[in-house]
Amino acid sequence: MPQAPAGSGPRRRSVLAAALVPLAAAGCTARDAARGPAPGPQPSAKDALVMVMRHAEKPYAGDTGEDDDGVEHPGALAGRGVRRAEELHRLFAPADGARLPRPAVLFATGGPAGAPARSKQTLEPLATALRMPVRGEFALGFEAALARAVLDARTPALVCWEHTGIPRLIEALGADRTLGLPAAYPDRYDLVWILTRTQGHWTFRELPQHLLPGDA
Repeated sequence: MPQAPAGSGPRRRSVLAAALVPLAAAGCTARDAARGPAPGPQPSAKDALVMVMRHAEKPYAGDTGEDDDGVEHPGALAGRGVRRAEELHRLFAPADGARLPRPAVLFATGGPAGAPARSKQTLEPLATALRMPVRGEFALGFEAALARAVLDARTPALVCWEHTGIPRLIEALGADRTLGLPAAYPDRYDLVWILTRTQGHWTFRELPQHLLPGDA
C-alpha cells in the first residue's frame, strides 16, 4: 500500500487552511474597500436652520446715508433702511407673534475699513435687543468660508448679506438645488429666505417682512 508523502495528511491540511484564513480575510477587505461603503443609511450632516436676508434700503444713486456716528457715507443705510433695521426685532419678538425663531448667531458682510457697512448696520439694533454680537469677519466674495462658519455655528443662524453674494452663499451651503428656490435674490429689501436642513435634505420658504408701510 503506497505511503502518504511526509508532511501530508489531515494535520497538514488543517495548518494550511488556518494559514489561508487571514489571506482570504485580507482579500475580502480589499474588495470591500474597492466597492465603497456598504448600502444602507449613512451618517448625514447635522440639521440646520439658516435665515438669509438682504441688508435694508440703501441710498439712491448719488445720495448718501449716515453711518453709526451720523456721518454721511455712501455705504450706509438710507433713512428708510435705518427705520427697517430698528423694526427688525419684531420678526423675532414673542410679544409681536414671532414669525421667525430667535437667532443663535448673527452674521453680516464685513470688509476693510471704508467698505459698505449696510449689512452690519441692518443687524445692529437686533443685536442690541438680543444682546449678542454681529459676526463680520467675512467679506463679500468669501461666501464659501462664511457657509462653513454658518454650518459650524449654533442654529438658527441669521445672515444679512449683499444680495449679489446670496446665491453664492446658498450654493456653498449645498442648498442651491432646493425646490422653489429662486436663481437670484430679488431686488427687494423686505424679504427673509428660510433654509432648513433636516436629515441632509434642504427645504425653502420665503417670508415677507411687513415691517414698514409699502412693504409688499
